[in-house]
Amino acid sequence: MRNTPRKIINVKTISIPETRKILEKASKEELGEFQRRTLEYAKKFSRVKPEKAAKLIDELGKKFQIERADAIQIANCMPRTFEELRSVLAVKGRVIVTTQLEDILKVVDEYREKS
Repeated sequence: MRNTPRKIINVKTISIPETRKILEKASKEELGEFQRRTLEYAKKFSRVKPEKAAKLIDELGKKFQIERADAIQIANCMPRTFEELRSVLAVKGRVIVTTQLEDILKVVDEYREKS
């Protein structure tokens, strides 16, 4: 175990795939129990590669003025239907017209991993 004091340098909300990438850089010995569990979760629930998630988040913010936290949730879930997308965006009571939902889903589909 390290006894080195830790200092927060930067706080940034990131997606599940980005979390996975960061945690995979560390060796198993460096990770505490919480980090190991978080890594397992991230491996299980990552829907796209970290680079794609970051690009998707940026594009959703620029193209549709979606807040970063909402764009991250979209990248984490990779919704396929209007209902799934609405459940992510309706949290703040914001109403989005169907044509914009269609456009958002088209962008999400461009980043979706092919099975």
